[in-house]
Amino acid sequence: MTDVIDLKSKLAAFHDTWHPRVIGEANGQLLKLAQCEGALEWHSHQAEDEVFLCLEGRLVLELRDREVALEAGQLFVVPRGVEHKPRAEPRASVLLFEPKQTQHLGGAGGAREVAVDDQEWI
Repeated sequence: MTDVIDLKSKLAAFHDTWHPRVIGEANGQLLKLAQCEGALEWHSHQAEDEVFLCLEGRLVLELRDREVALEAGQLFVVPRGVEHKPRAEPRASVLLFEPKQTQHLGGAGGAREVAVDDQEWI
């Protein structure tokens, strides 16, 4: 990755929600952008932490014991093994930092899960 990545233009390139797009890679981590609206399913990642950086809007991370609300410019790390359910109020854009092998929705399946091999680069 030797070019500047313009987050606004990358976000403008897609509009579907809860389908992260890969925009870069560093040290075995993928950098992903996602548009979010409504709520995603409960899930966890048993072997990886997940970093959420809210770029636009408001993202609420429901945890089993509390909720963490992120405004634009705020970041939160969901520790490995912790069940979480992201929810946008009403819409949000996020940058995710995840190890390459991280399964969307923790491998729980479902209509909105994106397989590791099917991750789209933009």
